[in-house]
Amino acid sequence: MIPERLELPRCGSLRGLSDSTLPGIPAMTSHLRARLLPAALVLFGLAMPLRTAAAADEIRWLTWDAGLRQAEESGRPILVDVYTDWCGWCKRMDREVYSRVDVREALTRRFVPVKLNAESKGAVTYQAQKLTERGIAAKFKVSGYPTTIFLASNGDHLVNAPGYLPADRFLLVLRYIGDGHFERGTSFEDFARNAK
Repeated sequence: MIPERLELPRCGSLRGLSDSTLPGIPAMTSHLRARLLPAALVLFGLAMPLRTAAAADEIRWLTWDAGLRQAEESGRPILVDVYTDWCGWCKRMDREVYSRVDVREALTRRFVPVKLNAESKGAVTYQAQKLTERGIAAKFKVSGYPTTIFLASNGDHLVNAPGYLPADRFLLVLRYIGDGHFERGTSFEDFARNAK
């Protein structure tokens, strides 16, 4: 039986920690902050050209409707990154997972990438129904963020992968679904155990 939801181990939370409470790291005094700020601004200015060059290699996320059209034309499955503007784990997923070259290459080679704001009232269409982005998230039973939804190229729902996934684990999920192991009924545990 093919599961509706891909159960993967979740990452721990960093709730309750701040710069001044991290174990072994003293709080930054205003005097130290005043001395470090100019140096940080200089370094940031030097790094700007690097950020611009990296931006050219970013994933070209599509809207819901454009992504479904492209998937139908290309025959590739769809990866939907469901996020909210306030979600810290969603931002971490963007920063630590989607920014990696190996993840970007695997994602763009195997999938049509779509971003969906689970709180947006923006209009979308799914299976001849007019919905909002919020309605799509509800339809696919998204209950936490981020959630990655995988759809077949015709838009049929394959599976949800809830929560933040570290890059190496996310790459395994991309291979598992993108290479057809999921649709052939291979369990994720068997696939991960045999993946090299």
